Amino acid sequence: MLNQLNRHLPVKGTYNVRDLGGYAARDGETRWRRILRADGLHRLDDAGMEALVAEGVTTVIDLRHADELATHPNPFSANPAVRYHNVSLFDRLAPVPAAGQDLLLDLYTLALGSRQPAIARVLTIIAEAPAGTVLFHCTAGKDRTGIVSALLLAVAGVEAALIVEDYALTGPMIAPMIEEIVADAAARGADVETFRPLLASDPATMAATIAHLEATYGSAASYLERIGLAPALIARLHDRLVGEIA
Repeated sequence: MLNQLNRHLPVKGTYNVRDLGGYAARDGETRWRRILRADGLHRLDDAGMEALVAEGVTTVIDLRHADELATHPNPFSANPAVRYHNVSLFDRLAPVPAAGQDLLLDLYTLALGSRQPAIARVLTIIAEAPAGTVLFHCTAGKDRTGIVSALLLAVAGVEAALIVEDYALTGPMIAPMIEEIVADAAARGADVETFRPLLASDPATMAATIAHLEATYGSAASYLERIGLAPALIARLHDRLVGEIA
C-alpha cells in the first residue's frame, strides 16, 4: 500500500492521480482514500489496475467523450473489480476564442451552466457509490476533473483558496504528458496553437470559476440543489469526503 498521507499516487501508466484527502474542511478534514482524481487511465496495464484496486478503488468514473474512448479505451471498463461509468462531461462545449479572454474560464462557466444533467449524474454516482474509493478522471485530470473536484471540495466545506491550490497542482504533474496530449489533439484535427493555452492550470482561472459559482448560484450546495440533487444526496456527498461513509 502507498503512504496514506501521500496526495500523489505514483501508479505506472499515469501522471496525475491525486487524493482529495487531507484538506481542512468546515467539519474537520477531508478523509484519505475516499475520492481520487486522475488523468487518463488508458496506459494502465494489469499491474497498474491492481495497484489502484489495492488502494481501495471500487468505482471508476470516466469523464471523457466518445472519440477519446474510441482511441484510448479505458481498461477498467472490462475489469470486474470495479464499477465503471462513463459520463461525457464537456460534450459539444466550444467557447469561442477572443483576444484577452480566459478561454478556460469560459469553458468552465459554460459547463456549469449547460452541462448540469451530466454534472448531476457524476455527483449522484459518487454519492451512491458502494463502499471503497471513488476515482474519477478525464484526459489530463485538469478541466472536467477539476470542475467535479471543486464542487466536491466546496460541498465538503473546504475553503476556496485550498480548492484553487488543488487545481493548480495539476500543472507540474502533467508536464511530462503535454506533448502527447498535443499530438492526440492534432491527430483529431485541432489547431495546435489554439489548443496549447487550454493546457494551462492558472490558479486565477479556478479562483474566477469559484467566484462565478458563488455570484450566480450562491454556493456549491445551492448549485447542486439547482441542478436537481436532493438535500439528502448532497449530505451523502459531504459525508463521502468528511463523514463516516467509507
